[in-house]
Amino acid sequence: MAASPAVEAVNGFINPPTDAETLDLFVPSTPTSVEIDEHIRNHPLAQKLRTQENMVESRPHLKIPPAMRPHNLTGGTLLGENKIEVPPLTFSEKDVELPTLVQFSFLGPALCGHPGIVHGGLLATMLDEGLARACFPALPNKVGVTASLKIDYRVPCPENSYVVLKAETTKVEGRKAWVKGWIELLGDEDGNGTRLVEAEALFIEPRNAKAMALVYSAT
Repeated sequence: MAASPAVEAVNGFINPPTDAETLDLFVPSTPTSVEIDEHIRNHPLAQKLRTQENMVESRPHLKIPPAMRPHNLTGGTLLGENKIEVPPLTFSEKDVELPTLVQFSFLGPALCGHPGIVHGGLLATMLDEGLARACFPALPNKVGVTASLKIDYRVPCPENSYVVLKAETTKVEGRKAWVKGWIELLGDEDGNGTRLVEAEALFIEPRNAKAMALVYSAT
């Protein structure tokens, strides 16, 4: 008898795939997603990050149990054709005092607020999650919640854009972590392109963090 969705979800939280395993869990199903996936994975910046000793490559959204993804904003609702076309490819540091993160995404036309322009709230959501994910490895129990998030919009983001989110943990004090980051268009070679939006944030690990389910496992 097949396991119920609830059982599958619990098992997924207890036994999440490893970072390396997440890289094989996504199989592009359309010519567009194949093209996007190949561009991101083979981009010179991705290749450079792949060679750095402290960087861990993963697709962290694929650690969410499949039964839970329809109920998750960034791991389910926003992923798919004409949206975030392929699961973001992430490179993160985990064994350093002030970890960093670089994340590649493609933003399709279904994510617009105004015609042809990606919704600013979508960029804010990406920053909230990306900056949090950057600092989680530095927190005692590898999880935290947003205490503050300040965002400055610089340039509108066009639809059908390859973008890269870059985040840097700037300070950690016990259960608190401060992070800064930005999203820019993915340029050629070194990846540097037009900066679209910048942010600073404070994340705090809850006192009951040890008992919380780690939807996005940082271990």
